[in-house]
Parts: sequence; structure tokens; C-alpha cells
Amino acid sequence: MADKVLNKARTLFIDSVSKQVINQLLDDLFEEKVLNEEEKDSVKEEKNTRAEQARYLIDMVRKKGSTASQKMIDHIKNRDPGLYEKLGLAPKDPAPTPSLPQPLSPPLSQEERPLSRVLIHSTADFKANKIRRKSREIYQTMEKSGRMRLALLINNVEFDDIKMRRTGAEKDEENIEKLLKDLGYDVVKHKNLSGLEIDQAVKAFSERKEHLSSDSVFVVLMSHGELGGILGVHYKEGEPSPDVFPINNIFTHLNTENCKALMNKPKVILIQACRGGKDGSVWVSDAVPATDPDRGLESDSIKREHKEKDFISLLSCTPDTVSYRHKETGSFFIQRIIETFNTYACEDHVEELFRKVMSRFGDFPRQMPSKDRVTLTKEFYLFPGL
Repeated sequence: MADKVLNKARTLFIDSVSKQVINQLLDDLFEEKVLNEEEKDSVKEEKNTRAEQARYLIDMVRKKGSTASQKMIDHIKNRDPGLYEKLGLAPKDPAPTPSLPQPLSPPLSQEERPLSRVLIHSTADFKANKIRRKSREIYQTMEKSGRMRLALLINNVEFDDIKMRRTGAEKDEENIEKLLKDLGYDVVKHKNLSGLEIDQAVKAFSERKEHLSSDSVFVVLMSHGELGGILGVHYKEGEPSPDVFPINNIFTHLNTENCKALMNKPKVILIQACRGGKDGSVWVSDAVPATDPDRGLESDSIKREHKEKDFISLLSCTPDTVSYRHKETGSFFIQRIIETFNTYACEDHVEELFRKVMSRFGDFPRQMPSKDRVTLTKEFYLFPGL
């Protein structure tokens, strides 16, 4: 039946679909094995105009039958909800019996929404409404055409001690890199670094000139860890000076003093690493009492900026506890980040996304991600696709 639904929407699809969505659908359908590499390339290389590509794509998928057509419909919904509605692809409910009035069903809440395997894009209307209603409460994002977003990704898999190999971490790297690219970030990637090399990589990243043309940044570190540190690949337990990168250095290198290009811009830190060796079934809080060192001081004519501001970090577990990783599918933490961002980043700000990630560990008492050093002063929306 789905092939007939596509056929009915064919003309409107050809007239309305954008070239960007066509390319995304080609990638999605190739990953789903609906299209092979030759078919995917033929759309891009043999058809010159957007309309020709759209016509060739929908006809090719439609002729493959109902299953293939339904997969294309599902991806249209994920990639461009506005187009999905315009094409009338939503399944029609049967008309109710006139003599029996039907009760109204409440709309699905966010928490009941099925998780998406691909990143759902924000709509232009959602972004415009959010900016109009909350312009002073959200971080401003640059237009896609003029910005250069960077993300740093460091993944330690192989260690000198072969027993420390992080089997399955390659899957984490693949998945998080795809998410960052889908969100519009160019990924600066490093693998298997010592503690000193991690420090040098973060410092070099903080000095990139592209940050001047960016509205935000992501830093993702994945390795073994201990409380306050990320283990380098030469780490050996019991050594006088173990190979460890202090997590605090991330904030030092990217703060206002050392990275002025990112001043007043959101800096999102994701760390997949243990913070100790204990089981997490007893939750440990790392909160400290707030203090105000400047109480009683009067302001003067010299402008001061916060040394550390606009950061938010999410660590894979609470202090002193371990993080869990599957040898084939990767870490639970990264998996849940991917699923949550794919499904909800289209309409939630980052801190709410982190809350949703944490809530998904409610049924796994041995690990609980924890937010740390949150200094965001506004809400940060990623507006994926825009």
C-alpha cells in the first residue's frame, strides 16, 4: 500500500522536495539497503536538475514495492516533517461510526515519541517562533551559509597494556562523528593519544581561527578514566607519574582568557570515561556549596568578563563510579546520546537533552551520567538542519 501512497504524492514531491533532502534520502535509503551504490550514484551523477533527481528517486523506490516505499516515507518524515505533512503521507485513520462518537486521544508526549535512528530536523517556523518569543533567553546561532562550526573528537582505543583495549569504542566514534556532522560541525579527530598529546590537541583546537566564524563548539573525549582525569594510552597503574590528562585543562584551554574567539558562545563537553572503580548503584553527588567571593565589592569603569562561562559538560557517570560499554554496540552513554539528540534536538535545548539522556538511565542503577560545571546563561538550541 505504501507504494500507492508514494505514487499519489509523486507530483507534489517532485515539485517541493529540496536538493538537500534528496541527498539525505539517498544516504538513508543506501544505509537501509533499499538502494545499492550504483542506484544512489545514478541519481546524483546522471540527473542534472533537482526535479529530475526527485522524479528518478521516487519512481525507483516506488517500483521496489511497499516495504521500500514505506522506508522512504519514514525517512521523509524524519528529514523534513513539513514536507511529510504537505505530501499527505501520514496514515489516514478510518472514519468513526456516526452513531458512536469517538473520544479524543491526547497527542503523544515527547517522552512517548519513538526514538529516531536519524537526526530529525527543526522546521524554519519553529526556529523563527523560538527566536521571536525568547530572543534574549537563547544563544543566537549563525546562519548556516556563513558559519564554520568545529568539534573535537578524541577516542582512545588501543593502550600499551593490551588488557585495557576499549573493544566497541570504534562504534562510539563512528556514531558520535556522524551525529556531530549531521548537526553541522566539522570534526577534528584524534585517536590513541597520551595524556600530554590530549592536552596539546585540546590547546591546538582552542587556537583554531575558525571559532571566530562559529556560534558554538563540541568537545568529545572517550577513554578510560579516573576521578578528574582521562587516561592516556601509556597509562600504567602504580607509576609515580601516570599518563593522565586533567579534565580541568579542557575548561582552562577554552575559557575566556585563553580562547577569546569562543567568548559568550556555548561550549558543550561530552566525556565517556570511568571516574573510579565503584559500582554506581549508590548515587554520588559532586555538588559543592556556592560562594560569592565578590560580595561587597563595588563595580568600576573597567569591564570584566567571566573567566569561565557558557560551558556545559555531561560525564558518563557520577564520581568514583564506572561506565559500561558493550563490546559490539559501544557504550551505553554514547548510544543514549545519539538516540536522544536524533529524536529531540529538533525542539529541545541542550540542557534539556542532557536531562533526557540522564532519565534514560533510570532503569540501569549501576550508572548515572552527571552534568558538571554548567555555566550556560541561556538556552542553547542546535536547530538541526538550519
